[in-house]
Amino acid sequence: MKKMELHNRKFYKPIPKHLRNNSTAAEATLWQMLKKRQLNGYKFRRQHSIGNYIVDFFCYELILAIELDGEVHADLNSIARDSERDEQLNNLGVTVLHYENRWVYEYPEIIKQDIIDFGEKKS
Repeated sequence: MKKMELHNRKFYKPIPKHLRNNSTAAEATLWQMLKKRQLNGYKFRRQHSIGNYIVDFFCYELILAIELDGEVHADLNSIARDSERDEQLNNLGVTVLHYENRWVYEYPEIIKQDIIDFGEKKS
């Protein structure tokens, strides 16, 4: 994956900035767990653009995206769009892990362990 060509394209810059400044409660909570390399030293970015998509969280070291899904992702059209986006990201070499928003509050240790396990598999 070519970092400069696919990541944080200039014409997308206002969108991730807006999303960061208007994050959901679940995104803000997960960010508190991921920021400043708190999780096994992995650096995560919030609202990171990759190709034509913006993912909630991205770790370039692991080439891993984390997506938090609220109710807006539950209808059939959203599921189809999410599936298409994931396929496109997978074609770029990005693995996408999805969690419902409630998991951030109910199962934060599972999310953290999934990331750690993924990192160990990549090593």
